[in-house]
Amino acid sequence: MTFKQAQALLKKNGQEHLLRFWNAIDAAQQEKLLAQIAALDFALVAKMRALLPSSPTPLPPSPASPVSPSTPAKVLIPSPAQRARAAALGEAALRNGEVGVVLVAGGQGTRLGFKGPKGAYPIGPVSENTPLFFYHARRVLAMSRRYGKPLPLYIMTSEANDADTRACFEARDFFGLPPKDVCFFKQRMWPALDPGGKIILEKPWQIFTGPNGHGGTVSALHKTGMLADMAKRGLTTLFYFQVDNPLVEIADPAFIGAHLRAQADYSLKLCEKRDPDEGLGVVVKRGGHYEMVEYTELTREQKNRRAKNGDLYFKYGSVAIHIFSLAFLKKQAAVAMPLHCAHKKIPCVDARGKCVEPATPNGYKFEKFIFDLLPHAKNVVNLAFDRADEFSPLKNASGADSAETCRRDLSAKAARMLKEAGVDVAPGTILELDPCLAFALQDLKRGVASPAALTLATEK
Repeated sequence: MTFKQAQALLKKNGQEHLLRFWNAIDAAQQEKLLAQIAALDFALVAKMRALLPSSPTPLPPSPASPVSPSTPAKVLIPSPAQRARAAALGEAALRNGEVGVVLVAGGQGTRLGFKGPKGAYPIGPVSENTPLFFYHARRVLAMSRRYGKPLPLYIMTSEANDADTRACFEARDFFGLPPKDVCFFKQRMWPALDPGGKIILEKPWQIFTGPNGHGGTVSALHKTGMLADMAKRGLTTLFYFQVDNPLVEIADPAFIGAHLRAQADYSLKLCEKRDPDEGLGVVVKRGGHYEMVEYTELTREQKNRRAKNGDLYFKYGSVAIHIFSLAFLKKQAAVAMPLHCAHKKIPCVDARGKCVEPATPNGYKFEKFIFDLLPHAKNVVNLAFDRADEFSPLKNASGADSAETCRRDLSAKAARMLKEAGVDVAPGTILELDPCLAFALQDLKRGVASPAALTLATEK
């Protein structure tokens, strides 16, 4: 694209300001800016502008974002016998090599004060450099060893962190996983708009862009050929989760089995909310289909509403642990997903071209949400789980849902596992366990393995 072509395109779409610093930037910067302009999807930008609060022609609300949620979704709380039957079904799928894992990891550690992919953030309770990726990759390795079949790991990155994510895995020998079974793919990056609908410049020569949300997983899997790769490998069932939760029981056989038994398109793990204001969306059923209601869409009365037994009426929250059938995702790849708009602090340039980090929200980011697939699913399973064992997110630099609470919960889970296996643990001991130990500890508890198995389990 030439300067004149860019100028004409931007004038047509009301975005001429993107070239206002043209004469102040060097040739390499000019080339980079022209490439970004050429890649802009102005039809998408028009949809974004229509979502702005000041837009004279706002888009109609998405059916997946109801103003008045109806009844909470029915949640499955299996008995030990039901869980065992489901686990047997899930284990059969794992032994047959029918299960794959999708890890959403497109974000940076900016909110944590960390420069790099969020998945590379060091989270070990004892070690100083054990990243989030370690816990996920080693759990995948443990499951593949346990069931004797590869468990392909598909990692969604973004333009901002793809190279650093790959480097993290390569520097650690893929945490013991076969490189051929670790597939990286990038989600799209979208521009942000100011309140007047203008695309925001982050630098005089660079348009600000951010990942297009976890809902971008579906189109990214399709466009990068990953859905085709999954089909070629014979996969039918995909376990999905986000990088910021080190406690995830990846490819939990009981969860997989519950999904398969119900012939579900989409299954979710839900946990009891710790308080009415916890930032978890709730699954509701309305008009014969399921929907997700974001916590920001619940009124104060709805958040605090109680059932007859005293429990929260909207008791269970979603923590982004899902299972999808591959057939469902392939079908949904052709369906346009709604956009969501959020007021955020976005790096920008001032009138003189100086880079500014705003103290208050100054623009709007746009995303797609994975749970907007829910209304399209014919069969859905909502499975309850114990958050102490499976959910401790890394969201904040301090306080709740921070590195401190993640390390505490990782250590506490390790202590429970060791105690259940008959290993004495002194109160207050800080522990860190390789996820590959999980099955060795279970075998030790059942008396079918020796303590030496604990060492063998960690060998690559």
